[in-house]
Amino acid sequence: MKIRIDKMLSNSGFGSRKEIKTDAKKGFIEVNGAIEKNSSRIIDTDVDIVKYNGETVKYTPFIYLMMNKPSGVVSATEDNYDKTVIDLLQDEERFYKPFPVGRLDKDSEGLLLITNDGKLAHDLLSPKKHVDKTYYVEVAEEVTEDDVKAFEEGVVLKEDNYKTLPAKLEIIESGYPSICLVTIKEGKFHQVKRMFEAVNNEVTYLKRISMGPLKLDETLKTGQYRHLTENETDSLLMTRGRG
Repeated sequence: MKIRIDKMLSNSGFGSRKEIKTDAKKGFIEVNGAIEKNSSRIIDTDVDIVKYNGETVKYTPFIYLMMNKPSGVVSATEDNYDKTVIDLLQDEERFYKPFPVGRLDKDSEGLLLITNDGKLAHDLLSPKKHVDKTYYVEVAEEVTEDDVKAFEEGVVLKEDNYKTLPAKLEIIESGYPSICLVTIKEGKFHQVKRMFEAVNNEVTYLKRISMGPLKLDETLKTGQYRHLTENETDSLLMTRGRG
């Protein structure tokens, strides 16, 4: 397969194209035993031997997909009862054995990252990384400034008495129902729904609109997906850091 060095290394999880370009200039990349400082050089993965910082790179292409998850589909690779988000992919994407990064509830919609990059998935979901996730939410009862303050301070979830990290609650429309945006830094089971339960409210509609630097492409209809652009992929790789 013929591919640019920076794209090959980026797809293999070694960093963003910008980072790889910098490393190439520092002499970290070898092609067939010779230092290669031009990261945009096209190589043949079936013939050329590429080393990064002394490590031989075995190219296994990563894929990065953005899906507008529909309601009624589960965020899993397989399920005995329900259709999964992987079932919505074409064979050419399923070939790479991708998986959803994190979960959206069966009845929730919106942004879902699907990839086979395990390190990226781990870093995006790690509590230590505090990656922001923003949701468009409709709730049955009126949302108040007291709720905004409660979310900022962290609320205690029912059942397990877990106190959430501070979250941002932005009221878009107050009434019955209310519309708001919620940004959290963690991903507990049914967290947004349970946070509203903690302030005696009920989520009636939930849609994730962003995860870290990645924003939902509003031109995607529910159930549709597309490959990330190079800029979107780079922004995620830079968010996770290296190592």
